[in-house]
Amino acid sequence: MAQEIRWVQLFMKYKKALTRLQKVQVSDLASLSELEKEGLIQRFEYTYELSWKTLQDFLRYKGYIDFAGPNATLSLALQDGYITDADGWRKMKKSRELMPYIYDKEQVDLIAIDIAGIFADLLKQLCIRLEKELALQEHIDRAGKLF
Repeated sequence: MAQEIRWVQLFMKYKKALTRLQKVQVSDLASLSELEKEGLIQRFEYTYELSWKTLQDFLRYKGYIDFAGPNATLSLALQDGYITDADGWRKMKKSRELMPYIYDKEQVDLIAIDIAGIFADLLKQLCIRLEKELALQEHIDRAGKLF
């Protein structure tokens, strides 16, 4: 049953995107080329987009219906404890919104620092939380088949 749930399908894509983001070696940002930093930023962009869209579908699966978009989704997820660190998520959302308008090296470097130092960890925390939710759902599904 869990394979048929839309949020689970999106979650699998999110996990793959997060894995790709984590593959970028960011232990020494100064050693990354401009192209590598741009790759890091692009991987962050699609991972972030999948994060809030997965959360949106998950919250709808949980019964919430009267909301749409990243603002409402992140607010609900914070309210219900599915994500924490409101300031970090707000900063991440704002950074994502500004990315199409960033052209100079200093701003690219600052974004890369935030991705490596803050955002990747928040995205990983979300992944861990959703893995727990998925495991719980699968347990419920198995228990339902026994009765």
